[in-house]
This record gives sequence, structure tokens and C-alpha cells, in this order.
Amino acid sequence: MEKTIHQGRNIRHFREMLGLKQEGLAMELGDDWNQRKISLLEQKEVIEEDLLKQVAAVLKVPVQAIQNLDEGAAVNIISNTFSDEAVAYAQNYKCNFNPFDKWQEEVTENRKLYERLLQAEKEKVELLQKILDKLK
Repeated sequence: MEKTIHQGRNIRHFREMLGLKQEGLAMELGDDWNQRKISLLEQKEVIEEDLLKQVAAVLKVPVQAIQNLDEGAAVNIISNTFSDEAVAYAQNYKCNFNPFDKWQEEVTENRKLYERLLQAEKEKVELLQKILDKLK
């Protein structure tokens, strides 16, 4: 039993992954396109080769990606590689520092740097004042 790949649905998946609305795709495809036409396109199981090339170019994906993306296989791969250990690790992760303490350290360091910079500027002003006094 050969499983057919729904090219219109694949276009929808790529469009959604790019955060593009049907209206946006229609605008990119040209003046004779609109949201309704994109909706109808996404319902088609097989799409003409030249139109498929045009849509793939707008979505910036290879034509083969639209022709070959098998949603069921992708879901199967994800479900088979997901492990409960990943969930346990995420649930048991304990941060070993307090973010507020880190922020406070950075503020303190910035204050010290500012004070050193201010002192250096004061020294420059004093030096320039001495030079001016000698010139008078």
C-alpha cells in the first residue's frame, strides 16, 4: 500500500513554519492570487509542477521538500526519539545561582568601573588645569 503525500498540506506546513499567512503568500505569488485561492491550493493533494516551483521559490524551500514531506513519518520519528529522561531532567533541573545575585554583582562592577572612569577624568582635568596655569 503506497502512501500518497498531500502536497497542499505540506505547503501549509511550510507557510505556517515561516509565520506567513495565506494573504501574505498570495501577495508574494502575484496579483492574480488571493487568500481563497491559497486555501484551495492547500487543499489539493497533488499540485502542478510549475506552480509547485513557484510556491517553493516564495517559501524558499526545495520543491522536493514539498513533494516528499511525510507528516506521519516525521511525527513517528519525533515520538520514537522522545524519552521520559528528558522530561525528568527538565523537571529536576535546579538553578545553582540566584539570578538577582548575578544582576547585583554586575551592577556593583559597573559602579566600580564608572567610579574609576570618573577618577581618570578628574585626573585629566587637573592635569589640563596645571598646564593652563603654567602657560599663563
